[in-house]
Amino acid sequence: METTNKNTVTQTYPVLGMTCASCASSAGSIVTQQEGVVNASVNYATGNLKVEYLSNVTNSEKLRRAVQGAGYDLLIEEESKQQESLESIHKKKFKALKNKTIWAVILSLPVVIIGMFFMEMPYANEIMWLFSTPVVLWLGSDFFVNAWKQAKHGKANMDTLVALSTGIAYVFSVFNMLLADFWHQRGLDAHVYFEAAAVIIAFILLGKLLEEKAKGNTSSAINKLMGLQPKTVIVIQADGTEKQTPIEDVIEGNVILVKPGEKIAVDGMVVSGNSYVDESMLSGEPLPVLKNENEKVFAGTINQKGSFQFKALKVGKETMLSQIIKMVQDAQGSKAPVQKLVDKIAGIFVPVVMSIALLTFIVWMIFGGDNAIVQGLLAAVTVLVIACPCALGLATPTAIMVGVGKGAEQGILIKDAESLELAKKVNAIILDKTGTITEGRPQVTDIQWLHNDNSTKNILLSIEKQSEHPLAEAVVNYLAEVNPTTLSNFDSITGKGAKADYSNETYYVGNKTLLFENNISIPKELQQQADNWSKLSKTIIWFSDSKQALSVIAISDKIKETSVQAIKELQDMDIDLYMLTGDNEATAKAIAKQTGIKHYKAEVLPQHKAEFVKELQEQGKTVAMVGDGINDSTALATADVSIAMGKGSDIAMDVAKMTIISSDLTKIPQAIKLSKQTVATIKQNLFWAFIYNLIGIPIAAGILYPINGFLLNPMIAGAAMAMSSVSVVSNSLRLKWKK
Repeated sequence: METTNKNTVTQTYPVLGMTCASCASSAGSIVTQQEGVVNASVNYATGNLKVEYLSNVTNSEKLRRAVQGAGYDLLIEEESKQQESLESIHKKKFKALKNKTIWAVILSLPVVIIGMFFMEMPYANEIMWLFSTPVVLWLGSDFFVNAWKQAKHGKANMDTLVALSTGIAYVFSVFNMLLADFWHQRGLDAHVYFEAAAVIIAFILLGKLLEEKAKGNTSSAINKLMGLQPKTVIVIQADGTEKQTPIEDVIEGNVILVKPGEKIAVDGMVVSGNSYVDESMLSGEPLPVLKNENEKVFAGTINQKGSFQFKALKVGKETMLSQIIKMVQDAQGSKAPVQKLVDKIAGIFVPVVMSIALLTFIVWMIFGGDNAIVQGLLAAVTVLVIACPCALGLATPTAIMVGVGKGAEQGILIKDAESLELAKKVNAIILDKTGTITEGRPQVTDIQWLHNDNSTKNILLSIEKQSEHPLAEAVVNYLAEVNPTTLSNFDSITGKGAKADYSNETYYVGNKTLLFENNISIPKELQQQADNWSKLSKTIIWFSDSKQALSVIAISDKIKETSVQAIKELQDMDIDLYMLTGDNEATAKAIAKQTGIKHYKAEVLPQHKAEFVKELQEQGKTVAMVGDGINDSTALATADVSIAMGKGSDIAMDVAKMTIISSDLTKIPQAIKLSKQTVATIKQNLFWAFIYNLIGIPIAAGILYPINGFLLNPMIAGAAMAMSSVSVVSNSLRLKWKK
């Protein structure tokens, strides 16, 4: 909760019970109308209400009662418990929806089989009635409830369309089955539409299940970020004793002990000891940072092998980690609600179809002659049946499902339809450096020996195996085939390197300062090679005995083999590329030059990445963010299209809407091409769904009757409805074979 002035507070509450963007609009308008509310908005994408209200006029409980009156609910628990409750609610909802979908499919199958192939079998209508009744009245009850909620606010959506078509088809079928003579006496067939009612509900439930599954993934990113903070810490008391303390009880000024491998709990400053700390969640850089006295440490970062004490300076919501969590939440909530195209169409389509059905009945009543009421009723029902939302409802999800499946085959995991649709519009891509363009781990790229002597390689490997320095691992990996030897008097020299004795000689591994302090000479050819590598922003390590340098080693984060090709492909597609990195200016410049990227920024903090995304969006660009670390999560959540590298952090993958499993950048141009193909297929599907309704509804209403006496049989209307769905599905499947 935040206070905006003396009297108003701004609060965010999860809204429960929403099924579409229209629900979000209804819930938002209800809250806005309440006394004391300054402004309110509901975001359907995140399911949250953000409200500013006068605390002396209203409160959260009053707002909750108002929302409950409209058929929804507010979760007004404390923020710390909200996520837990939401996850529990989502799991229950998903489980219930899954069970409903499974049962709907199982019960619909015999109805479809009988309706299509065995209509003449004994008791066919009664058996179909038996199986379709629980599908419509029990498993599909939510559609009718939600349609009623919308109707109370004078609105219509996809639920209205489903409830209307399935309800009419079911009631009309029951009437025709029980009172078949009513039609037979008038020379008409008493056809039933149980299969249409059951199948529509089964299809739509399946779509909602997939949507609910995708929604459930959004909260896991926040949970994992919260999990970076330990639950308890060791606080050093005034008398020097250690006390295990819950994180909530830590206050500014507490001195906290951090042991090897532990996560740092709050922001603070080192007061004694030193260690290397993995700060990749903030900077994205793989190399741990040496922390000495009076240097800052941050919550969520991971201590390496050393131990130290630090004074807490920022706790709770003030820490850098809490700010990142808040930024990710705000970024996810700042996007405009995803008002599905079908819901928009349904808002207009439903009243139009109802009006046409009513008009059809009235016209038949006036001009229909002897059988005016019967023919008018039949024509009106046929209009409602033929206007079934099946083709309309399948148009987008079938194309998306095929597109997502095709993406998965190519190693591109796509979480939601929105990002797949938006990818085709991307004209600016921001690339993180470490782990995205580069491999994401330091490696030995070059090594030059004064004398290529195997025994010195054995000594170098043995020293680095005992060293705590983060670069030591790169050297150990490089010399994997060399056998280590036994050393004595090993000593780690903080910030400089390490030394050890072998056969009455002292050997050193570390930086240039270590060599100078021990009066060790550097041969000209090694120095020259080191200078050349330094110009390429590579990290230089020296290996020497007590007299002279024996070897110089270059270490850097290698550029992936496919990065240069991918960057060229994206530039050829007229997409502006930007590289953002927490690394220094020299390294950023060298990587940009080697890959052909024209725009780059160095020493960038997580919040600055998100700000840069917003800058580009304000310029009217559709922005894709590509990253792999926790430090990229805010920018990923802010971008229009977010893409994570599969070998990166779980949090980045949770926040991102696309994941490149192989971490190969060449998959991004493929994803953009796939997006263009999928959107084209969706448009074709919607075109066919509309053409079907445009032609079918007037014929169902009886427009041809005055001309040639043709009146569409509701049974043929049901078949035409099925054919429209088949055409949409078939067109979507064509996407599979496109290159």
